[in-house]
Amino acid sequence: TDAAPGWRAMPYDERAGVMLRAADLLAGPWRATLNAATMLGQSKTTQQAEIDSACELIDFLRFNAHFGERVLAEQPASSPGVWNRFDHRPLEGFVLAITPFNFTAIAANLPLAPALMGATVVWKPSPTQQLAAHHTMRLLEAAGLPPGVVNLVTGDGAAVSEVALVDRDLAGVHFTGSTATFRHLWRTVAAHLDGYRDYPRLVGETGGKDFVIAHPSADVDALQTALVRGAYEYQGQKCSAASRAYLPRSLWEGGLRDALAGEVAGLAYGDVTDPAMFGGAVIDRRTYDRLAGVLDGLAADPACRVLAGGSADDTVGFFVRPTLVECADPGHEVFTTEYFGPILAVSVFDDGDFDDVVGRAADSSAYALTGALFATDRAAVVRASERLRYAAGNFYLNDKPTGAVVGQQPFGGARASGTNDKAGSILNLLRWVSPRTIKETSVPPSRTS
Repeated sequence: TDAAPGWRAMPYDERAGVMLRAADLLAGPWRATLNAATMLGQSKTTQQAEIDSACELIDFLRFNAHFGERVLAEQPASSPGVWNRFDHRPLEGFVLAITPFNFTAIAANLPLAPALMGATVVWKPSPTQQLAAHHTMRLLEAAGLPPGVVNLVTGDGAAVSEVALVDRDLAGVHFTGSTATFRHLWRTVAAHLDGYRDYPRLVGETGGKDFVIAHPSADVDALQTALVRGAYEYQGQKCSAASRAYLPRSLWEGGLRDALAGEVAGLAYGDVTDPAMFGGAVIDRRTYDRLAGVLDGLAADPACRVLAGGSADDTVGFFVRPTLVECADPGHEVFTTEYFGPILAVSVFDDGDFDDVVGRAADSSAYALTGALFATDRAAVVRASERLRYAAGNFYLNDKPTGAVVGQQPFGGARASGTNDKAGSILNLLRWVSPRTIKETSVPPSRTS
C-alpha cells in the first residue's frame, strides 16, 4: 500500500528501465544463478532451464517494455481547437499473481507485466517453484525495483487467496495453473463483487489437452521429432505439451510406430545436472502418485496398448518413464483428460477418414490451448486449419505444439484453457491499464446560441 502511489506516479520510462536492467543482468551475471535454481528446484535439464529462466524471461522483460510503449502511444484523434488524449492509468488497486511451477519465466512475467504498467502486486508462487522465485526477487532488487512493488508471499495458496480475493483493493488476478483452480478464483471473485472498488480483471492461462494431427502427406521424420520433443521434453509438464496424436494408418504401420516407440524407449530421464539426460523427475510426490496411477490404469485397459515406457520409479526421485500408448477407442479418456506428464496417446485412423478425424479432434476435449497439424498437401492444410480454428489458441503447421517464442507466437488459449489474453503481447498489457479520456478545448464556447 505504501509503495503504490510512488510506483503509480513514476514515469513509464523509469518503470521500464527497471525491467530492462533486470533483463541485462539476467543476460549476464545472473544467468547461471537463475538457471541453476530452475534446474535444482524444478528438475529441468540445462537446455530446458536455459530456454526458460534465461531466454524466455529476458524476452518477456524486453518485449513487455516495447509493447508498453505502444500502449502509451495509442492516442485518439483531435479536431481543430480540441486536444484529445488517453491517460493510460495504472489499475486502482493491487494485482494478485498466482504462478505455476513449470516455468520460471511465466512465474516472473505474471507479476511483472502488471507491475510494468504501474500496479503493485502480491505474488504467490507455487511451493515447488520457490527457489527460483526467491532468486527472481533478488534479481529485481538488484535491478532497482522499489520495495513493496512486487510482494512475494509464500505458503499455502488457499490461505493467501482467502485474504487477497476479498480485499476491497483487488484490481486484478493474473493466473497460470489448473482449470479447476482458476474457476474457483472466478467464482470467489463473483461472490464478492459488491465489496470491490472496481471489477477485478481476471486473466488466466490454464489446462490443455494438446493435439498433433497428421495427414497422410506429412513428412514422417519431422512428425516423429515433433512428437518426441512435444510430448516428452520437461517430462510433459508444459501446458502446451503434446498429449494426444491422431496418425494415419499408412504412416503408422509403414514404420512410424516402431521408430517412434524405439526412440521413446531410449529417452533417458535422470539427474538433470548430467548433460546426457533428456529429462528429469516429475515435480513432486503428488504428481508422481497420480501419474503412476494413470499408468497402472492404462496397463490394465484392454482398449489400450503400451508401446514404450509405462513404468514409474520413486527409489531416488519421482521418475516416470516416457510413455507411448496406442488406444483403439478415440473417445477414451486418454484423449480428453489432462495428465500433465510424459504420456502420449495415439489414435490411428484410416487415411480416407482424415476430415472426420479432424472434426472429432476439434471437439473431443474441453480445452483449446495448443495443437499441431502435419501435412504437405495444401488443400488438406486449408480444410483442417478452418475446422480447427477454435480448437487451439496457438496452432502450429508442421512443427511441435510447444516452444512459443515471446514476440513471435503470443501464447494463450480459450475454452477451458483460459482467457486467451496472450502473455508477452500488447493484448496482455492492455488488461493492466484503465484509460482516462481527456478532452481539452482551446477556445471553449462562450454563448449558448
